Amino acid sequence: MIIDDQHYDVIIVGTGAGGGTLARKLAASGKRILLLERGDAMPLEEQNISDVDIFQKQRYHAPEQWYDGDGEPFTPQMKYAIGGNTKIYGAALQRMRERDFETVNHQDGISPEWCLKYADLEPYYTEAEALYQVHGQAGVDPTEPSRSGDYPYPAVDHDPTIQPVVEGIAKQGCHPYPLPMSLSLRDDDPTGDAEVFGVNPALDFGNVTLKTSARVTGILTNPTGTAARAVQAEVNGQPYIFMADIIVLACGAINSAVLLLQSANEKHPHGLANSSDQVGRNLMKINMSSIVEVTAQPNSGKFPRSVGINDYYWGSDQFDYPMGHIQNMGGVLQDAIFAESPPVLSLITKFMPNFGLKQLATRSIAWWTMTEVLPDPKNRVEVKGDKLTIHFAANNAEAHDRLVYRWLDLLKAVEKDSSLFSRSGMHPRGEVPLPVMANQCGTCRMGSDPATSVLDINCRAHELDNLYVVDSSFFPSSASVGPALTVIANALRVGDHLLERLK
Repeated sequence: MIIDDQHYDVIIVGTGAGGGTLARKLAASGKRILLLERGDAMPLEEQNISDVDIFQKQRYHAPEQWYDGDGEPFTPQMKYAIGGNTKIYGAALQRMRERDFETVNHQDGISPEWCLKYADLEPYYTEAEALYQVHGQAGVDPTEPSRSGDYPYPAVDHDPTIQPVVEGIAKQGCHPYPLPMSLSLRDDDPTGDAEVFGVNPALDFGNVTLKTSARVTGILTNPTGTAARAVQAEVNGQPYIFMADIIVLACGAINSAVLLLQSANEKHPHGLANSSDQVGRNLMKINMSSIVEVTAQPNSGKFPRSVGINDYYWGSDQFDYPMGHIQNMGGVLQDAIFAESPPVLSLITKFMPNFGLKQLATRSIAWWTMTEVLPDPKNRVEVKGDKLTIHFAANNAEAHDRLVYRWLDLLKAVEKDSSLFSRSGMHPRGEVPLPVMANQCGTCRMGSDPATSVLDINCRAHELDNLYVVDSSFFPSSASVGPALTVIANALRVGDHLLERLK
């Protein structure tokens, strides 16, 4: 075991939307900051890869085996790399609605109130959009929350393939809006991510150190168990101990919970910060289905994501409960990312088995329908020895079904000549299957009561004075838009808190 001779002011475990952003926020303070990343630099040619080959290779898998609730093994579709899963995300960065922070009645139950409100995050949403160079247009989305200013960059133009569809949707009474997108404005790496906007600028400061291939295996506390004192890690297979005044976890909702559970000791026999028995519970993933239109006219297959629809976010005239968000996928050759394309491929090849992959890709327009999944303590991360089990059953299913069928009906009215409209049949009810770990959140929920939550309003563990979590683990509810921008904004907010503490 090597004990690092440097004592750090802050150690951040993970370099994704939370960790990478926090490092950027703290870097100018001059404090000694250590970033520990389990992966390494991801080659540009593998990032958001644009090739139908991904359909068959399904290449974005973590190098480990997890188990589902029935004990069946699976390989999670996620990526360990500098920048985390932002290296392979769609870069659509949307604010949660004001009501998403309040108690909301859904058909299947209640989405709980946050102790943090939209007004608390609004300045940080604005800061996040500027930092991640978000392109958008205010005032078009009817559910858009209040803003202190417009987007820092103009919206992405709709591709000629999508523009007439957008116009047709509007004629049906909906309000399509430009999807807010993070773009780096660089020719070599146009997609905005946490490496480009967080880690790399942080490393320009001499006080920030990055160690890659660093798998953190435990958090050590002081003898009384009231504070975290060190991080155990394997760096290129060599065991290390790193000491710090403040330790921040940003490993993702699954792995941050795993690390806390694996760090059990005499003072915390059920895992760190877990006297409430809430660590690892209330795992949420947005319920998502793909809808694919195969058109008579070919397209480039390389158009960007550019349009969102929230007209059914809070329900419809036929359904009084929230339904969710809709957005287009980019062209299949452009946007074959994360685990999104395998269900799309399965869908279109089911109906048109004689088409080649490229022919299918250049005849397809695809959409995501996204519905909030409600917190359920039975949906959880469980650790027994080295075995990691994910118990997860999607809920709020009828609301999602209604959103899918409502969107199918509208698309049929808009595009009468298209040869196929359908939804993904990859899993019961069409939801994205368990191995897809996109939009994971909720396993270390934030709250004011230590008996029912893991973190306080500043994302500090109730039970340890200097241990924080800044990935999506802190979410009390999931909303129907992706969590990335909220994670980024919250990391900036927690960064301000830590800067005050470090003075």
